[in-house]
Amino acid sequence: MLNTPRIDVFRVATHVGALSPLALLIRDIIFGHLSVNPIQDIIFRTGKPALVLLVLTLACTPANTIFGLRSALRIRRMLGLYAFSYASLHFLMFAGLDYGFNPFLLREAIIEKPYALVGFSAFLTLIPLAITSTDNWVRRLGKRWKKIHRIAYLAGILAVVHYIWLVKSDIRQPLAFGVAVILLMLARTRSIKIAATRLRIRLRSLAG
Repeated sequence: MLNTPRIDVFRVATHVGALSPLALLIRDIIFGHLSVNPIQDIIFRTGKPALVLLVLTLACTPANTIFGLRSALRIRRMLGLYAFSYASLHFLMFAGLDYGFNPFLLREAIIEKPYALVGFSAFLTLIPLAITSTDNWVRRLGKRWKKIHRIAYLAGILAVVHYIWLVKSDIRQPLAFGVAVILLMLARTRSIKIAATRLRIRLRSLAG
């Protein structure tokens, strides 16, 4: 009997979840279900998934360290690449729909609008992370790989500031993302890691 390949349900669910915002956006474009400002709607609906996926990427390591969820590490790279893909799409929609890919108008917008400058900086920060996400780069960079990929936290902070300056009025949601990024940064500190490990060991001993 032939062995049927095992389906990694967790990875499949991650793919489905990450692609759902794009699928829904395409559906709404085709059927004309966008808001009264369709360009703004498209740009926003490509930017927000980028931030959500970036925060989820940052959450993978603490999820393993604090809660022992090793399965989170299996999807960390995937989530990061999806975050970069949405960020790229977000920038392309901004550059194309708003400014027709005119380099002079784009330069003006990025220089004159703080939210655009910060958002563009966040996007640039993600590029080296996406490039060095392959196994080959992990081997080539060795211990430096982890140090380089900590830049993801800077990208997260910049993306949150971009979101805050973009919405201007109701900043509760972007602030929630900001709190999440800060908590995830704190979760990487040595003291939190040690405390989490001790607590996990103690809970296991009590359960045993």
